[in-house]
Parts: sequence; C-alpha cells; structure tokens
Amino acid sequence: MGRRFLLIDGHPDAERLSGHLLDLYQQALPVGTTLDRIAIRDLDFDPDLARGYVDIPPLEPDLARALDLIEACDHLVLAFPLWWGAEPAGLKGFWDRALLPRRAFRYHDRDPWWDRLLAGRSADLLVSMDTPPAYLRLAYFDPLGWRYRRQVLGFVGFSPIRLHYFGPIRRGGAERGLPGWQARITRAADRATTTRPRKRILG
Repeated sequence: MGRRFLLIDGHPDAERLSGHLLDLYQQALPVGTTLDRIAIRDLDFDPDLARGYVDIPPLEPDLARALDLIEACDHLVLAFPLWWGAEPAGLKGFWDRALLPRRAFRYHDRDPWWDRLLAGRSADLLVSMDTPPAYLRLAYFDPLGWRYRRQVLGFVGFSPIRLHYFGPIRRGGAERGLPGWQARITRAADRATTTRPRKRILG
C-alpha cells in the first residue's frame, strides 16, 4: 500500500513560488498517489492562542479538518517563504492551534519527557528565501532546521524531517534556479515514496 501525502501551502498569498514548488513536488509523485492539499490562507481560524494551554479554544471546522489530514498522512510536504528567519505568521499560528497536548503530544506526569503522538510520519519542507542557503547555514547555523526538527514537527514525532532551501529568489534568482530546483524536488519526492519514517515515540 502506498504512502499518503499531505501538501500544505504556507504562503499567505496565492500564485507565489511556494505554490509552484508544491506543484512540482506533486507532479513528481507516482500516478495514483493518495494525497490531500490545503493552503493555510484558505483556512478560517483564529491563529492567536491567546491564553496558551490554560484555556484551549475549540477547533474551528477548517482547523479540525486540517488536523485530521495531518493525522491521516504518512508524509507531510510543507512549502513557505522564510521571512525574518521564520515562517509567515499565519503558519506559525496554525502550529500554535493545531499541535495540541493530548492530540499531538502528551507530557508525562512523573518525569520531564513526553510521548510524540504523531510518530510514524515524515516530512519535507520546501523553503524559499532571499538569503543564499549556504550563508543561512554558515552564518546563522540553520536555525529553522534546528527548530522544526526539535521543537515543532520533530517534537510531535515526525522523522526524518528534510529541509530543502531554494534561494536567493530575488533579482531573477528564481528563474535561474528553477531547473535545478525542479530536479532536487523530484529527487525528494522519489525518496519520500520509498523511505519509511523513524518511529521515535518517547521524548
């Protein structure tokens, strides 16, 4: 049985590079692949977790469906631009609201560890940026990769999580880079169809 894919467009604007990168990934998947695709900008929900986990608001229908899709998938593909070192605000708010205790993770009562309730899933992140990717790694030590692998998707059980950086995109960089980027995305999609996730449950 093939793996089920969920593609998420994290750009707040349609018809941008993030969506195109997702298109390329989707086209590279084998015919007949089971997949779902959503865009954060199309979801109707309040991204502000105003009181943290003290008083968790009920999930709006769009958010509940998105979380169901995350739980149903075997592999997540997330595309977004890097703005000020992080994802756009709407996507950050989505994680705040969707990755809930007792649904995505569960702390232990008697020790500092936790259960990763979304273990058994893997992810590819397609990140566009104006910064040259090599400079991001050398000068900033890849903070986005560290965060997503340890404090966001990795925290709730996704593994492996592979980050694919595409840039710089300004001054014609996207047009010049796309042929090579398409080849990289095709390789990522091929690997995702055959690689099994690492199931690390305990934190």
